Amino acid sequence: MGALDDYLVDPNICLLDKTRIQAQVLLPVMRALRSELGKDKADAIVRSALRDWSRQIFAAIGQGIEGSKRRKWATLQSALNEVTEREVTHEMLRQDKEALEFDVTSCRFAEFFRALGEAELGALLVCQTDFDIAAVSDGAVRLEREKTLMQGGSCCTFRYKFAPR
Repeated sequence: MGALDDYLVDPNICLLDKTRIQAQVLLPVMRALRSELGKDKADAIVRSALRDWSRQIFAAIGQGIEGSKRRKWATLQSALNEVTEREVTHEMLRQDKEALEFDVTSCRFAEFFRALGEAELGALLVCQTDFDIAAVSDGAVRLEREKTLMQGGSCCTFRYKFAPR
């Protein structure tokens, strides 16, 4: 059983397909909310709900992982890498005891959401989860990101800094 099984719901469905299913459900709801409430208010409600959901699910998964706070992050990060490796291309820039730095140079998640014209929803469902996974470390791992492909950047910048042990 993998660390992300609760998040994936069915580990036999790839993460990209799971995300497509989520979008099929969320887009009609978002469009109906936008029609009734206006885009800004509807998007704020959806943003808040999805952020709360993501934080809660990754915090709960992290609680079930044994070991140090950094170990919890490493376990989740490794599991996420396994389920996304065929969907993204990345270039490693640095990997040592102080930092992990890489750029994602292509991303099928970003391609999917940008084609729908819903990059913000994609950022909520996909990109922001990286910060929720880092939060499982309770400060032992800090993520900084300047840009993402989802939001129109030339790449996604992942800059993890590790607190001294």
